Amino acid sequence: MPADRSAEPPAEDLPEDLTRLAALHGVATSYRPSPDRTVPASAAAVTLALAALGVDASTPAAVRAALTAREDELRARLLPPTVVSWDGGATPAALAALPPGTRLRVDTEQGERLDGAGPLPPGVHRLTATAPDGRSAEAHLIVAPARLPAPGVRAHGLLVQLYSLLSRRSWGMGDLGDLGELAAWAGRALGAGFVQVNPLHAAVPGAPTDPSPYRPSSRRFPDPVHLRIEDVPEYAYVTDPERARALRERAARLRAGVLEKGALIDRDAVWELKRDALELLHEVPLGPGRRAAYCDYLAEQGTALEDHATWCALAEVHGPDWHRWPEGLRDPRSADTDRARTELMDRVDFHARLTWLTDTQLTAAQRTAREAGMPVGIVHDLAVGVHPRGADSWAQQRYYAAGMSVGAPPDAFNALGQDWGLPPWRPDRLAECGYAPFRALLRGLFRYAGALRVDHVMGLFRLWWVPEGRPPTEGTYVHYDAEAMLAVLVLEAGRAGAVVIGEDLGTVEPGVREALRERGVLGTSVLWFERDWTGDGGPLPPERWRADCLATATTHDLPSTAARLTGEHVELRHRLGLLTRPLEEERAEASADTAEWLEVLARLGLLHGTGGDTGTPAEEADIQAVHRFLLRTPARMVGIWLPDAVGDRRPQNLPGTWDQYPNWRLPVADAEGRPVTLEDLAASPRLHALIDVVRERGGGRDG
Repeated sequence: MPADRSAEPPAEDLPEDLTRLAALHGVATSYRPSPDRTVPASAAAVTLALAALGVDASTPAAVRAALTAREDELRARLLPPTVVSWDGGATPAALAALPPGTRLRVDTEQGERLDGAGPLPPGVHRLTATAPDGRSAEAHLIVAPARLPAPGVRAHGLLVQLYSLLSRRSWGMGDLGDLGELAAWAGRALGAGFVQVNPLHAAVPGAPTDPSPYRPSSRRFPDPVHLRIEDVPEYAYVTDPERARALRERAARLRAGVLEKGALIDRDAVWELKRDALELLHEVPLGPGRRAAYCDYLAEQGTALEDHATWCALAEVHGPDWHRWPEGLRDPRSADTDRARTELMDRVDFHARLTWLTDTQLTAAQRTAREAGMPVGIVHDLAVGVHPRGADSWAQQRYYAAGMSVGAPPDAFNALGQDWGLPPWRPDRLAECGYAPFRALLRGLFRYAGALRVDHVMGLFRLWWVPEGRPPTEGTYVHYDAEAMLAVLVLEAGRAGAVVIGEDLGTVEPGVREALRERGVLGTSVLWFERDWTGDGGPLPPERWRADCLATATTHDLPSTAARLTGEHVELRHRLGLLTRPLEEERAEASADTAEWLEVLARLGLLHGTGGDTGTPAEEADIQAVHRFLLRTPARMVGIWLPDAVGDRRPQNLPGTWDQYPNWRLPVADAEGRPVTLEDLAASPRLHALIDVVRERGGGRDG
């Protein structure tokens, strides 16, 4: 980017026709980084966003033609492509606007044909409207519960990046066997109601693999790198046990390197070992019952799984970037792709079976959690998007906006904005198909999730689109039908009996949190950010926190509580050259912030050792006090960042870094930086002391 480029889009008056055209397609022409400031979007950003939606706005004549066509279309349209009806709610505006005497017919997803006058079952139905003048139209009709029920009881739980929690049985990174053990132990021994993990979506293969779980190849299917190999039933019958033993020995060395020799978690090395082991397992015929279960899974997942497995097989031959494949293979529906799928049938089956095995172990982990008494169980994480070179962007390319990337506009924390490198969904194509891709995505995750955390939940309302080759400052917001997106989310979560948690941190458009709360979607509240922003800016008293949230002290993108209390997060950013102000200024601000919170904790009588033990180290007592504060709030869910329970100083991810910091590759460690295994956790006095604090008040709702 040129050094003299402004940090904001240039202020300019957009032509009136272009402004009207943009509004009709949900493309914003300005945004408000703060309530008192409006920043206009550039004509280039608006024009390119429209182009990605299939609208030519390249010249004034093209704008006029597109505007006329859009206005004519809307005038003639009897129904929008998707209509939302909330159970017990008012008549949808689209139906109320129909001409008097219009006849409605609904073909339900259950196979019934009904007139549109009576109550309808939840689901996505086909609506037909016939006007008195003979015009007719069809639309998708989403009928959703008015809101999700609140969690039945207040729950405390653990938050952990699964790869970071190794046991003495895992192969160099935490796996689904570890998740099951963690859930069983936390539920039975700690009284925990949930365990929240990072996204376990399939990653783009190839060394080095992008270690971030938030840029997956596919959100629709899980990654087999998380498999516990020994828990696959066919493992007992491998035809080459010596080779299996050699792989276990290599895995033991990999694990020892992380736990005993300071090595980073190496996802590529783990996958290389597991892939070799899974090739061995693939040679073992499935028994009749297992074969029947696998066939049922194939039938249930249908074309979506076939596409995913085909992409995996093609990536082995042609590399992971499908844009560089032979032209005929870039289209999942081409004759060339059909031929390649047939030629690679065994590899397609291999990858489909791995997906089934992973799904099976994920389902088992949730079952284990519920059997351990957890009212929620495993909280899975839905990343905001997918990798532009991955399986979903290939198989579902019709639904993605070509030449665009999701990001964030400039703000007080990042004057240059952000580009996350994720292609956005096209809102027009989603509406045309009744949000089928979003529905299928959620349905797949809810197979094994007791709750779902939706990363950047504001993306259900709007996303910042950055044109390819442009800096994030030259993007603009594109709006989605938030009512339809929310209706699908509530519908699928309601069917699964699952909780939904929205990650609504940072700059949030007015009205978003209110809309989420109305539909029973919980928010996310992090202690250090909860201040009285409409008053004196001081720490928000616990009784004024919202109830409909997951309350935590920190997250994977923020400093650990120990680091924040000691100021070590400032020193780390200084060492990496990330500070934008002098070190002393940053230290002073961080120290003042921490002191302000500690003063609140002291005033509330929360700063004391456990069980009267005045020998509790000050830092450990402070962390306990932070969690006592969280329990004074009315939050329905309280999360403990697992590394906080053992005094870990290091963040799992340090935004703004790539090679400078080992993001997503660190094992959970104690205050001295020594890796802590799952077995160590179970015996940790420090962890049990913190859990005792939480359990003292876990069933309460106020102070």
